[in-house]
Amino acid sequence: MDFSQRLLNWFDTHGRKQLPWKEDPTPYRVWISEIMLQQTQVATVIPYYERFVNRFPDMRALADAELDEVLRLWAGLGYYARARHLHQTARILRDRYDSRMPLNIAALQELPGIGRSTAGAILALAAGQRQPILDGNVKRLLARFAAVEGWPGQSRVQAALWELAERYTPVERVADYTQAIMDLGAMICTPRQPRCQACPLTEGCVAHFQGRQTDFPAPKPRKELPVRTIRMLLARRGNEEVLLERRPPVGIWGGLWSFPECPLEVSVADWCQEKLGLIVNVEPAWGIVRHGLSHFRLDITPTPVRVTGQSGIIMEDERFVWYNNDHSAHRGMAAPAKRLLAMLANAS
Repeated sequence: MDFSQRLLNWFDTHGRKQLPWKEDPTPYRVWISEIMLQQTQVATVIPYYERFVNRFPDMRALADAELDEVLRLWAGLGYYARARHLHQTARILRDRYDSRMPLNIAALQELPGIGRSTAGAILALAAGQRQPILDGNVKRLLARFAAVEGWPGQSRVQAALWELAERYTPVERVADYTQAIMDLGAMICTPRQPRCQACPLTEGCVAHFQGRQTDFPAPKPRKELPVRTIRMLLARRGNEEVLLERRPPVGIWGGLWSFPECPLEVSVADWCQEKLGLIVNVEPAWGIVRHGLSHFRLDITPTPVRVTGQSGIIMEDERFVWYNNDHSAHRGMAAPAKRLLAMLANAS
């Protein structure tokens, strides 16, 4: 019995068939789920997915929405570029394809946030096309099965894994096979303590035969994460309002709301007057708040200031808003901003 048939037999009995995006696997719904599942576990994704598609049931609804609402529903999932790419792609498809997703691998890969594996998953799961996939779970499974040495981020290793993915993808039952190989990687061929006794591919798995399951795939070469230091201003007007600034559309927390950042080397009062048009009393800075990101660590010095007077500078700039935690509309916020808002509320 070949690789794909053993996998499909296992899936028929043990596979996850009740996932919400499998109930009506349209290209739109599969696309949303695949983007959310990038670097995020299924259990975490399900409630976000259900809220998201309830609010944006189709491509046009997502395209017509404001980015701020999309980011608000995404808040907590992390990797916010995924949400920006979803919104950007929805608008491209609305304007160029009448809100239909092209069922062509090359056309899909031209859209923001859709790489080869995501495009393959959309076409396999929603259209039954024979397209291989290579998400994180599948990389691990194939690397173990064939004992592919090296870190999957290396082009040589990546090419070897794609060759295996292409070789094993069947012609029949492609959608079930695609879900099956993702499920087996997530449920059985786990990063630590893989359940080899429950795996249908044990026979033929080189890593299992050699007793080296946890050697594959090789980890990414470790680098010490750099530390960046910033100062966030907690500018309060009256007893309830704090000043928030929308982040630039690209980069860290792109498009989300956060606190204004004042350079550490300048006078806070002078900077507030020059850049924001605010006259402030500067209060003692709080202790450093550390926030971890994928490529670096961020040391934030929160600095409270009380506004005693202001010009029209920030009132004329749509990047700024005076935010009331109790009465303002919900906004998509950067994680440290939400944390500092909670700290402010407790301090008050």
